[in-house]
Amino acid sequence: MIDLFRRARMKGNAPQLEKRLGYVFRNKDLLLQALTHSSFAYENQERPRDNELLEFLGDSVVGLIAADFFFHLYPETTEGGLSKLKSSASSTIALSEFARQIKLDRFLRLGKGEEKSGGREKSTILAGGFEALVGALYLDGGFEAAKSIFRPLLERSFKKIKRRDFEINNYKSALQEFLQKEDLPAPEYLVVTETGPQHQKEFVVEVVVNKTALAKAKGPSRKVAEQKAAERALKSFLGRKIKSLTPETFILNE
Repeated sequence: MIDLFRRARMKGNAPQLEKRLGYVFRNKDLLLQALTHSSFAYENQERPRDNELLEFLGDSVVGLIAADFFFHLYPETTEGGLSKLKSSASSTIALSEFARQIKLDRFLRLGKGEEKSGGREKSTILAGGFEALVGALYLDGGFEAAKSIFRPLLERSFKKIKRRDFEINNYKSALQEFLQKEDLPAPEYLVVTETGPQHQKEFVVEVVVNKTALAKAKGPSRKVAEQKAAERALKSFLGRKIKSLTPETFILNE
């Protein structure tokens, strides 16, 4: 009875997510499974199927859609360039941002413990949920159904690239490469402060070279704060030459 109630409640919410996606699932159970985090499955006696297998499948589908998108959008780019584009579009931070854009965080089913610890804001949970959703779309409607949801999100970020010749990089790697060319040591990333409750952490990170602070930034995780600090440091050197694509990556305008 409890399971039936939860299914009914989920089906009441399903049209809201389907409306955002512009896609109606033929098999609502696939959608329900895609939204069910392992913490929710573990805490419930009926043991609903969690989204880990769909996440596994979705990881490959996401990669294929990204590869197909970049292959056709930038046919003259090298294999290495396409690989960087694909990696930047399928990273945890990028996928979590795509999840936020479709408001997926509102619909995930999390366990009480994960809910209290701020699971809806965690990049790993959001990225995993997005991959699971793509996997569910693939099973329900095939490759075209999955592509119809993911491709527009890719277009918003990556159609900013107008030139045929470009180089994509992430901020931390690019900063290290820039410093090496200037015969300077690799940057260090120091956590200045770590504040807030477990579910709403805020990290302030400073990037330092030769004991000199280059930039400081904050973020919901150490990784995000480090990327933002590297971005600020790099922009202080290169200025408007940098055009951001995702929270991690950019292209360099000559």
